[in-house]
Amino acid sequence: MNLPPKVTSRAFERLAEIGAANDGHALRVAVEGGGCSGFQYEIALDAPKDDDLVLEGAGQKVVVDSVSLPFLANAVIDFSEELIGARFVIENPNATSACGCGTSFSM
Repeated sequence: MNLPPKVTSRAFERLAEIGAANDGHALRVAVEGGGCSGFQYEIALDAPKDDDLVLEGAGQKVVVDSVSLPFLANAVIDFSEELIGARFVIENPNATSACGCGTSFSM
């Protein structure tokens, strides 16, 4: 069964830290063709649109458009702080392989 992506409390907390909702913005997670593995994630602050799935927590929003949604079924959107830098990351069970940068994947 395909479930919508989940957003961790760490990701919502990071959005609150940067004040995304103060400007009416949400974290947009989209999937586009391209990248070194066939698909790539596009992650940006953006205003929610009418056909978006809106995931809410801690007063913040994460949005996914209807085209990207099937690619992100059962995925987890998280925030990671590592030596290479702090960034939003996506753990996607649909991806059969991913490249080292973590922004590109194949299915």
